[in-house]
Amino acid sequence: MSKQETDWDHDMIKQFQEDFLEWYHLEKRNLPWRATNDPYAIWISEIMLQQTRVETVIGYYYRFMETFPTIEALANAEEQKLLKVWEGLGYYSRARNLKAAAEQIVHTFNGQMPDTVNDIRSLKGIGPYTAGAIGSIAFGLPEPAIDGNVMRVVSRLFCIESDIAKASSRVVFDQKMRQMMPENDPGAFNQAFMDLGSRICTPTSPNCQECPISQYCLAYVEQKQTDFPVKSKKAKAKDVYFVAAAIEDAGHFLLTQRSASGLLASMWHFPLAEVSKSEYQQLATLWQKEEQPGQLDLIAEESTPTIFPELPVIWQKRHFGEVTHLFTHLKWHILLFYGRKGQQFPVEIGEWAAEDDFEGYVFPKPQQKMVAQLKKYQKLDKDF
Repeated sequence: MSKQETDWDHDMIKQFQEDFLEWYHLEKRNLPWRATNDPYAIWISEIMLQQTRVETVIGYYYRFMETFPTIEALANAEEQKLLKVWEGLGYYSRARNLKAAAEQIVHTFNGQMPDTVNDIRSLKGIGPYTAGAIGSIAFGLPEPAIDGNVMRVVSRLFCIESDIAKASSRVVFDQKMRQMMPENDPGAFNQAFMDLGSRICTPTSPNCQECPISQYCLAYVEQKQTDFPVKSKKAKAKDVYFVAAAIEDAGHFLLTQRSASGLLASMWHFPLAEVSKSEYQQLATLWQKEEQPGQLDLIAEESTPTIFPELPVIWQKRHFGEVTHLFTHLKWHILLFYGRKGQQFPVEIGEWAAEDDFEGYVFPKPQQKMVAQLKKYQKLDKDF
């Protein structure tokens, strides 16, 4: 196509739909949630896929559906069991919202997934994208499902200069998607955009030679692919600093549970204490790791007021290194210390658990990383 118009006529839209859907049905990814029209299964997969790679989701999806095969089973789930099944996926509010929405469905919709976009949108944790995905895939509603992949593809198709980082720009992409959306097979149409954006029309190196719709793409015609989408830079995550204590007593480690609200709500980890950046750097320097762990004195004197001064602990003379974890707006830096329980230790401060029993606790990703770090040093230190 030698000339590209930003507004397509009826014939061009029809041809685009046919070409794009033909490619999708030939090349679509073989994913477990695409083998069903069950709106519950589609809903679970779409929530899991938020901020998470497809390859990671597949195993979690199977486990989740085996554990909670129905909406009613999810509505009746114990929170700790639910979080355990979700453990490692992150963004745990997604799991809690799923349960809350399942309870809504049971009480308001007689246990059946609602089949209109407005009713789907009324469920906890479901926004425009997820409602569009469920509505189009499960119920055949001609509703766009607009995520980052879709906005990238559409912005290149029409050289749209609206900043995709701004919520106000969504209406521009919504209008374009509705102009292109077929009444037949809208779910496949939405998924075609998802597949194209994740496999071919990628952020930095779009593979235009393999693209089934490059002849429709204004950015390709004008060789401006990498100019789109327009996206302002998001704010850098704030650095937050902690010290953590792997405190052992006869093969058991102290675990503390977070409050029922806020970040990582109700989850378990080693005792954590937030410190300033300067305190963190000072501790990292003063308690520097030794080059040869097997040659150091394992246990330090019981005189270390800077690390959990309220806990009587006999500390090891060095830290076990840094663990970092990036949340959406925060970056945690955790300096891990090891110690053994001293005399007159507070009774009601947490729970003591053997490593073999860790599976019974819901650990957030930072805690999983700390456990891995601890095990690394257990192997290094023969007399640990």
